[in-house]
Amino acid sequence: MRLFFALWPDDATKAQLTRVAAQLALAFPSRLVPAAKYHLTLAFVGEAASSRLPALLKIGAKQQAPRCKIAFDATEFWANSQVVVAAAQKIPAELLKVWEQLHRDLALRTQHKLRAHVTLARKVAQAPVLQAMSPIEWRSSSFGLYRSDTSGAESAYTVVDSWPLLDERQNP
Repeated sequence: MRLFFALWPDDATKAQLTRVAAQLALAFPSRLVPAAKYHLTLAFVGEAASSRLPALLKIGAKQQAPRCKIAFDATEFWANSQVVVAAAQKIPAELLKVWEQLHRDLALRTQHKLRAHVTLARKVAQAPVLQAMSPIEWRSSSFGLYRSDTSGAESAYTVVDSWPLLDERQNP
């Protein structure tokens, strides 16, 4: 099974991201990502045997990260990935903390820094003209471990488990 840790937006944030995506002028064969699939990946585990699942659940459960607000304030075209994303120009310290801890606990060696983003469109072969966007504030209060099934025509995401992020009074 293909697994990843991620944050999922609430309905209000999804609606705001959907409005931004709807304003994109994209050429064929580009396609918008359905709002139900909007997420911010914290750590991509990849293909994992079911025997590894208990260890991954333990890693998720032990995270002691605080809640945070992420301001998505720009749209970007990533030519190598052929995607348009809503990006956060500034990474909140709380988000960086959970990202770093997950990568340490999973022993993931990454060559890159966290680039907080939500993919709005895929298969974007030609750079679109991107409009300025008003910041969208995403308040994260939980994160989860998700399974990605890519065997069908479109990928499907399933929640394996989720955990709350701590409020200010619970910070370690």
